[in-house]
Amino acid sequence: MITDGLHTLGRWPADRAIATPDRVAIDDRGVVLGYRGLEQRAQALADALRDAGYGVGDRIATLTGNSADHVVLFFACAKAGLVLVPLSWRLAPAELAQQLGQAEPALLLVEQEFDSLAAAALGRMPQRIPRERLGLDGVERRVPAPARRDTAPVIREVRDDDPLLIVFTSGTVDHPKGAILTHANCFWTNLSLSRIAGIGSEDVVLAVMPQYHVGGWNIQPLLAWWVGATVVLERTFDAGRALQLIADRRITTMMGVPANYRFLALHPEFASADLTSLEHAIVGGAPMPEGLLKVWHARGVALSQGYGLTEASPNVLCLPDEDARTRVGSAGKPYPHVEVAVADPVTGERLEGAATGELLVHGPGVFAGYFRDREATALTVVDGWLHTGDLVARDDEGYFRVIDRIKDVFITGGESVAPAEIEGVLETHPAVAEACVVGVPDETWGEVPVAWVVRERGEYVEEGELVAHVRGFLARFKTPVTVLFVAELPRTSSNKVMRRVLLDDWIAEHRVPTAGERA
Repeated sequence: MITDGLHTLGRWPADRAIATPDRVAIDDRGVVLGYRGLEQRAQALADALRDAGYGVGDRIATLTGNSADHVVLFFACAKAGLVLVPLSWRLAPAELAQQLGQAEPALLLVEQEFDSLAAAALGRMPQRIPRERLGLDGVERRVPAPARRDTAPVIREVRDDDPLLIVFTSGTVDHPKGAILTHANCFWTNLSLSRIAGIGSEDVVLAVMPQYHVGGWNIQPLLAWWVGATVVLERTFDAGRALQLIADRRITTMMGVPANYRFLALHPEFASADLTSLEHAIVGGAPMPEGLLKVWHARGVALSQGYGLTEASPNVLCLPDEDARTRVGSAGKPYPHVEVAVADPVTGERLEGAATGELLVHGPGVFAGYFRDREATALTVVDGWLHTGDLVARDDEGYFRVIDRIKDVFITGGESVAPAEIEGVLETHPAVAEACVVGVPDETWGEVPVAWVVRERGEYVEEGELVAHVRGFLARFKTPVTVLFVAELPRTSSNKVMRRVLLDDWIAEHRVPTAGERA
């Protein structure tokens, strides 16, 4: 289907350059770029890429920290019909080589800091990928020819359904997959965001999410550049610097994962930091512990809990500000332009009213599929509905609470148990900073819960105390049979805990026999 291009994002900086040319678009570590400059640089780069032989649908991969140069490239890709593939600098060379092999980019742009990492990844690949420096001293002055192709480049106007981003999923269960987000996906998810967590032209946004993550684009920054706001773009997250920026730059809104807000709350300057300008903050990526929400509420900041996933571009559910204090722990209701349903995880039957089951998502934000993986796409999107794999509870007023990943739910003695429920109880203990619960094999019960716990700094607690703590809130079969204390939990590049790593380590250490061996 050919669409008309009315929702393509390459138009956004051009529109802002006309309306507010001198307003600051990006404050990148004190170096500012106005909307006129953003448009001029993005258009010049788009023209240079076309002239060098890049066509619609060609992919440009990047290995970079957050930067204004990366934003310029994003909008240049949007104008030229190219696809930006931002890769995580936290990955190992073998992981990067795998993703580069999947994406087959026509060009890899690398920030100087990551030259050695890029070289190590490229050295593992059989095919040659042209490489250039990202920034004014690199690709914007000299655009190399694209990787050799079998067909001529596609030259035409950019359409709404053209891919704009390929964002690799975390791969907590299997290998990462490249989720394709079109111009229309990004347009509609930002329109949805604007209707609930609106940003105005006078707002100042603190952006700390990495730009290899969908949240680094589609949760606040792109909306800010659409409406003419200013984005204070941080290269990486540092709690002390973030608190200082909130005060100095008069930050009005920001987005982060629970870990960001926890580090901010633990910082010695948090209690005295000037947060008076911070009118609104969004938290996503994982459920926010109730105690941490209350800490922020006590400082006068309402944290809006939300829910999303890369395959939905990502915005799906949000708790409005007026409900933030009264519905702690809720993920809220669907954004405008987003339709959701709850389905029985076993039968697939749609459930009405108050119900618990798998969350399904439908609407213009649902991604176009996994890049070159039709089988995985067909399993994930059925009849236009995105199967999230997340277990949710919907109450009789239509509010949703995210319980856990369905794949993480385990069965002990015939009873289904969601690890997140146990983790939530563990994290109410003052000595617990983080917890992860996994169902491990057990010959008697099938599976039993084991907890990995990170203690709060300077706090000490023993296993028996935590077991008793959980037993005071939950049934005995939900109480961990073992609590293991660790310095940190293994995480993906997007900060999700890798339960599979913990389970594999447990099985290896305890030499759990396979079904065949038991027989």
